Amino acid sequence: MNLAVIGAGPAGLALALLAAERLPGAGIHLFDTRPLDRDVSGDARTLALNLGSIRLLQRLGAWRPEAAQAIQTVHVSQAPPSPVAGEVWLRATELGVPQLGAVLPYGALVAPLQQRWLEAAAREPQRLATRFGTAVHAIRPAAGGVELDCGEGPVVEGFDLAVVAEGGVFAEQDRKALTSDYRQNAWVGTVRLAPPGLRGLAIERFTRNGPLALLPLPDDADGPRAALVWCLPQAEDDIAALSDAQRLAVIQQQLPAVAGRLAGISPLKCFALGLNAETRLLQGRALRIGNAAQTLHPVAGQGLNLGLRDAQALVDALRDAAETAAGLDAALARIDWQRAPDRWPMIAATDFLARSFAWRLPGLPALRGLALAGLELATPVKQALARRMMFGG
Repeated sequence: MNLAVIGAGPAGLALALLAAERLPGAGIHLFDTRPLDRDVSGDARTLALNLGSIRLLQRLGAWRPEAAQAIQTVHVSQAPPSPVAGEVWLRATELGVPQLGAVLPYGALVAPLQQRWLEAAAREPQRLATRFGTAVHAIRPAAGGVELDCGEGPVVEGFDLAVVAEGGVFAEQDRKALTSDYRQNAWVGTVRLAPPGLRGLAIERFTRNGPLALLPLPDDADGPRAALVWCLPQAEDDIAALSDAQRLAVIQQQLPAVAGRLAGISPLKCFALGLNAETRLLQGRALRIGNAAQTLHPVAGQGLNLGLRDAQALVDALRDAAETAAGLDAALARIDWQRAPDRWPMIAATDFLARSFAWRLPGLPALRGLALAGLELATPVKQALARRMMFGG
């Protein structure tokens, strides 16, 4: 089998490495438009990984714990005004795991994955091809597979299967089968905290206008830090006009006391938010994973984790096809229903939460607070939800 992986981000690199390891008879070409000599290690964009994703990276030899901040506790709560505040605590110690997840820069994830791929490709150059600096212009069905228009010219090349793993952000994507513009912005950056900082605590705060999250980052020379994700409706978004001091004051007012005191804020970047998902991952012999398959609201921080599970499920299906007489098409045909119990609840949950912040119905904040308070008391349900967030469905 000849496999084309299009996109060398976290999901594409993980897929290529898994396929190289578990499909020893497969030829794998990894495409990306960025040149190979571009250094990605300094990319400071923040990613959140759950425990299942961390274990996958450990198996691939691409996990660098020194570059990540472990999440030991998650605190979910609702900001005033609400007659019922409600809060939920998730603790690694109560679940019997070393950590719930981790936060790290994009470069600290992609650089080790890319290095592991380059090492594997150097060992087997006849089987594994690194096609960086090569754009894929089109994917067309062909007899027994697909044809890719790629590189200069372009050049037409044939493969048994093409996997699209480059997603991008919502505003820059072509619209998929299921799409919704939430008319919300996410402001992202980092904040400085007064000592001792969050110390492994991740905070999700439901405000009147949308979710506000602080994710712990490793301390640097200037002290404790946290990644900020601040979601607001576009019609009421005046953040661009505020000074740093004003931004800090607004954020501090919205956060729970357990967050401590904010001491500084970085320049923030703004991204439009929406849902953009395929109802089917597979179209002929072309398949989508990660953000190319489903771009979600960041309220649950699960988009990348879902993409890594897509990669694992696909490689498992391809391995089954190689080991049985069922054939490639039969194995691929099972992908959509195999991934459905994981994909669709996450798509539905994030879509519901994103839309609910646009509803200004009387009593809704109280209902949300009651739901949080009830979840905190329902220990078995809370632990089941935590395990789903850590490992997927």
